Amino acid sequence: MKTELAYGKRKLQVAFDGLDVDVIAPEHRPGIADERSALIEALEKPIGAEPLARWIRPGQRICITFTDLTRATPNERIIPVLLDYLVRHGARREDIVLLNQLGTHRPNTREELETMLTPEVVRSYRVLNHEAENEQVLAQVGVTDDGAPALINRHYVEADLRVVTGFIEPHLFAGFSGGVKCVMPGIAGLETVKSNHGYAHIADPRATFGRTHDNPVWSEMKRIALQAGKAFLLNVTLNSDRTLTGVFAGDLVESHDAGCEFVRKTAMQRVKAPYDIVVTTNSGYPLDLNLYQTAKGIGAAARIVRQGGVIIVASECREGVPSGSAFDRLLRSVSGPAELLRKLDAGGRSLPDQWQAHIQAKCQLAAQIRLYSSMTDDTVRSVHLEPCHDIVASVREVASNMGKPPRIAVLPYGPLTIPYLEEQEQI
Repeated sequence: MKTELAYGKRKLQVAFDGLDVDVIAPEHRPGIADERSALIEALEKPIGAEPLARWIRPGQRICITFTDLTRATPNERIIPVLLDYLVRHGARREDIVLLNQLGTHRPNTREELETMLTPEVVRSYRVLNHEAENEQVLAQVGVTDDGAPALINRHYVEADLRVVTGFIEPHLFAGFSGGVKCVMPGIAGLETVKSNHGYAHIADPRATFGRTHDNPVWSEMKRIALQAGKAFLLNVTLNSDRTLTGVFAGDLVESHDAGCEFVRKTAMQRVKAPYDIVVTTNSGYPLDLNLYQTAKGIGAAARIVRQGGVIIVASECREGVPSGSAFDRLLRSVSGPAELLRKLDAGGRSLPDQWQAHIQAKCQLAAQIRLYSSMTDDTVRSVHLEPCHDIVASVREVASNMGKPPRIAVLPYGPLTIPYLEEQEQI
């Protein structure tokens, strides 16, 4: 059989001829024919809130947050519509700040921002990259569960009107993306993010795909985001073609809850038993820009692989690990996943970017992980993964050593799917 794997900006064509393979993917939803009209209708008929036009007052300071380069949000189709709506209803361009939800990621270049938002938007509005380590742009809105300061970008906290944009997809430890996550960690201070993403939270079994109601990571994100001030949400859902399938606008929590239920119905896929081999992806560009993000695709596969099984992940990683990052340094500082988990469990202050390394290490103790990417073999091995040069050949090699027909699954869109075992409680 042939299937396509999301990989970079293209699809990998793989043929599993002679192998019994289960392809597990989100249920496809057709795209909205008129996206602009759907966006405007959502602004006019929001969930749990008044129409956005009624939020606008003359002379207001307005802050709009948008997702960064590592997210698939079609900002270039959403932000111009939103800005046009605000201006038509009395907002002044000079009063609007567009704030990039970088979290702890690298700043995006002007060229990247122009691609993300359109050149006209970057030329006509004030567009800022969030700076998680710059105390001058952060304001404290409370404290985290372990007593760290809850710091959020001052442009957002001090605004009179806050509009939070983004898209909703399954998330490996927050449950879902979008909603309050666009505020915390999207525009939060580094110390705040490190506290929220610390060992105890990430190790909690409730911190997983598709779960928010009792998830300690999500619960703290929600509390801090609400403390930062009332906001209007504009989140969307997407299909594999990156066209809009739904628009959820209004109250920051209520409208996001509705979007999560919409995604849950398409993303959750039940399987009867664990698999010996799981082939997964990181849903292609932009999510597979680097290895740091690839823990998401690995985490999705780990939900259904048997103990001691094999996960093969296709993730282009055109930006590498990235080299020299805190994530890279942390992985290189240990001899393997077991030592990494011991180091993180030893206590003390959380390290930058430890959360993705934590999840990668947990998955490695459950299964062997092979990585098909654009990185060199030496780089892949330096972060304790095994390089893979041919996905099908690797599957056949593992299968031939099993002595029985293996159970094989393929997740073409990786973390956009929430597979779960039949005997497990549905989230």
